[in-house]
Amino acid sequence: VRFRSIPLSSSISTKNTEYIFRWVGPEGADSGIANVNITTNGAKYSYTADEAGTYNFDLVEATVKAIRCGGKFVQNVESGDRVGVILDKTCMYAEQGGQIYDTGYITVNNSDSGILINNIQVKAGYIIHKGIVEGSLSVGDIVKISFDEDRRRKIMNNHTATHLLNYALRKHCSGQADQKGSLVTDDKLRFDFSYKTPLTDSQLEGVDQVVSEFISQNGIVYAKEAPLGIAREIQGLRAMFDETYPDPVRVVSVGIDVDTLTADPSAPAGSVTSVEFCGGTHLKRAGHMNTFTVVSEKPIAKGIRRILAVTGAEAAAAVARGEAMQAESDAITAQIEGGKYEYKKIIGEVNTLIQNNDKSVIPAWRRDRIRDHMSAIKAKLDKAKNESEKGLATENAAEIASLIVKNKDAPVIVEVLKTKGTSKGISEGLKTMRKKAPETAAVIMAVNDDDVFFHCLVPKKLSSGVGLRADEWLATFSGMLGAKCGGKDLYAQGSGKGAAQVEKALNLAKQYADSKMK
Repeated sequence: VRFRSIPLSSSISTKNTEYIFRWVGPEGADSGIANVNITTNGAKYSYTADEAGTYNFDLVEATVKAIRCGGKFVQNVESGDRVGVILDKTCMYAEQGGQIYDTGYITVNNSDSGILINNIQVKAGYIIHKGIVEGSLSVGDIVKISFDEDRRRKIMNNHTATHLLNYALRKHCSGQADQKGSLVTDDKLRFDFSYKTPLTDSQLEGVDQVVSEFISQNGIVYAKEAPLGIAREIQGLRAMFDETYPDPVRVVSVGIDVDTLTADPSAPAGSVTSVEFCGGTHLKRAGHMNTFTVVSEKPIAKGIRRILAVTGAEAAAAVARGEAMQAESDAITAQIEGGKYEYKKIIGEVNTLIQNNDKSVIPAWRRDRIRDHMSAIKAKLDKAKNESEKGLATENAAEIASLIVKNKDAPVIVEVLKTKGTSKGISEGLKTMRKKAPETAAVIMAVNDDDVFFHCLVPKKLSSGVGLRADEWLATFSGMLGAKCGGKDLYAQGSGKGAAQVEKALNLAKQYADSKMK
């Protein structure tokens, strides 16, 4: 529900009676609802703040005018009943204009009875306080209203931040970002806007900076009603012009008072700050927000994007997490640039950082920047690894070719390569052995840091003649390397860990070959 042009002093009109009947049913008139004035709620704006941002909220006493329970209006309710209560006045905020409702407690004077309020809605000017009764409640009771002030304070943070975000987007999206909706709660703000492409990390950082500048300047947040015709002409005004606004309309401006704006609506003053039509509750000063950051920006429909942002302690925590993530990124980068790293270890750190970065609540611009940087680092590492492995494979194949020459006519070769090894290098070398030494069986091992690669080649003649099988040959030593193996009688391969165990594995391989060749 947005603004409704209904005088606060009026009793229910014929039009409003029809509206309320759609909610309560035709029994409403007999229950006395037709004689109830709509709720006065100006007290929701009644609060003060000191320079440190400590707020003092004015609370009110009110009279219970109507109680809705079990689908009808009643005069009395008791503990456990779920009710909707209409008061003559309230200081609580009903959900409207994108701002979430207040929660709190309504206490019957001189009693322990009351209602735990968990939802507040507005219908035809009536503010419906919904909740669960504790004790008893009757029409005519005088009650005290209190709400969760810490929760309201956070909501005010986020509502004022929503206005500043709207202004910042205009600056960094060339005036092309138009609001399509918003939701303000105590833990975050959500803002939907029209824009064709994802915001860049520079745009997102710029948005954060604009809002942070408002926070640093600590300008007064002005709120005042003005004639709708004049207010619509304020230069720089941000409003959803397909909405129906009341006349007069409430104008909220940061840093420039509303009287100045309406005195000369065509002056440029309104274009240098946030000016909006709004009936929500706001901070007294922008600096009371303390911290702001956008934590998410994504598409929700064609041409429509959604921003999630946080303020206050939540924003400060997000910024701190982002800085810690950046420090981790910088440390990995420095290690790589220094050239002293083990590929498997460093690529694991890079992948972990990318995953943590994507799921962490941190400033969106920093997340995008870290992701892009780490993705580039990963690509660079993979390219270097591939080039290194190509070189090693060539060296491995060359060393195996030398072994063939050195062990000419030998029936069995069991060796560990002196060069740093790769599985592909051994494979390429054994292809040469098949051609140049077709009668020779071989187990070739290679070490790369703590990784151990091994391949086994057995000529068909030996396999069928003496029962030498490649898969069985590898099984004699692969266990001590914790290896994973695959293959059949003529060719098998595997890889494991434990460079220190290679000599023992080599001896077992030789012993098995000797036992078959006797």
